Amino acid sequence: MLAAWGVTVMTPYAAANLDVAQPDLVIIGNVIRRVNPEATAVRERGIPQMSFPAAFGSLVLAEKQSVVVVGTHGKTTTSALMAHVLVDAGTDPSFLVGGVTLNANSNFRNGGGPFVVVEGDEYDTAYFDKGPKFLHYRAKTAILTSIEFDHADIYRDMAHYESAYEKFAATLPEDGFLAVAASYPNAVRIAQKASRAFVATYAVHGDADYVAEKLSFGPEGARFVVREPRGRTGEYLLPMSGHHNVENALGVYAAARALGLSADQIRAGFASFSGVKRRQEIRGTVNDILVIDDFAHHPTAVRETIVAIRQRYPDRRLWAVFEPRSNTSRRNIHQSEYASAFDGAALASIRVPEPHDKVPASEQLDIGKVVEALRAKGIDADASPEVDVLVDRVVSLAQPGDAILVMSNGSFGGFIPAVLEGLRARQAA
Repeated sequence: MLAAWGVTVMTPYAAANLDVAQPDLVIIGNVIRRVNPEATAVRERGIPQMSFPAAFGSLVLAEKQSVVVVGTHGKTTTSALMAHVLVDAGTDPSFLVGGVTLNANSNFRNGGGPFVVVEGDEYDTAYFDKGPKFLHYRAKTAILTSIEFDHADIYRDMAHYESAYEKFAATLPEDGFLAVAASYPNAVRIAQKASRAFVATYAVHGDADYVAEKLSFGPEGARFVVREPRGRTGEYLLPMSGHHNVENALGVYAAARALGLSADQIRAGFASFSGVKRRQEIRGTVNDILVIDDFAHHPTAVRETIVAIRQRYPDRRLWAVFEPRSNTSRRNIHQSEYASAFDGAALASIRVPEPHDKVPASEQLDIGKVVEALRAKGIDADASPEVDVLVDRVVSLAQPGDAILVMSNGSFGGFIPAVLEGLRARQAA
């Protein structure tokens, strides 16, 4: 992508690259370690350096109004929807999100309007800045979708994890606005305790400032009525499924109203939203076998995604295929939660993760126990460390009318292309 934009790309890493580039400022990403030869040379030569979030905050956001979406779940979809609503309303926003939005076919937009939508990540920033990225994003308006323990490689426990959100909430100014999901009481508590900004709650179920009523799901997505402090504002269509996506949309609604958009502008933005790659993305249909790609890896995300697909395709047999690839999902922290995360699936196939030097054997997720628990529930479950074995099982046993839901936060060893190719070959034979 950099080469396509006309940016010079130098590889491999070497101190000599700095002689060619002669930079006056070096931006260092969070995957770069202190021992990287270019990072070492930058320090030795005294060249000014910044992390990407710090640079983005000071060079891009300083003169704009920053709209930041944070939370354990739903950040990418929520920030993409927020950005699309603002684009559709004609505000010409900029945005930077963690996935490719299908409306823009990009993960960023450089607009001329006052708003910048940013997906705020709680992961650490750089080898020289171990604080969360979202502290650099100068939020004035924010959406807090959820708080559940994650990123066990850098956060000791839930209290340590929550402390990052306390620090974030404290960054909002008094004239700011923070929308928080009422379905996560700890998130509401943190927002109300730590933020000087106005705090509003939203929920699909229960009591909140912004609530979805008359909610129904169908092939076209979700339909619902919004009740807000000013009253009810008519029906909305969101071309997505799942209670969690409707809840995320309510957060966008609350923030968009705070930014001055009308209910009709938000309604039009919702209806024309195409989604995000790898979020319930249909990758292909072969012989009426539907293959869906999703980024889910935390047990809550796995559970909610399965529920959403069941709602949207109630007549299809659902086969859930899962790769526990993230640092947290590889651990036994959520052992019992994974055992109940696949409810609604008729079949389940799980990849046994490869050994990871950051996850001791005593802390690894026991896939065998997960499979046993699923079978006890009547789910036809299996597991293998080999992608080819999982591909062969799906290709040989999938039936017309099935929905194959593939969940991973990585490429899953090319599982989806291999399944689609195998299904086409089976059909041709």
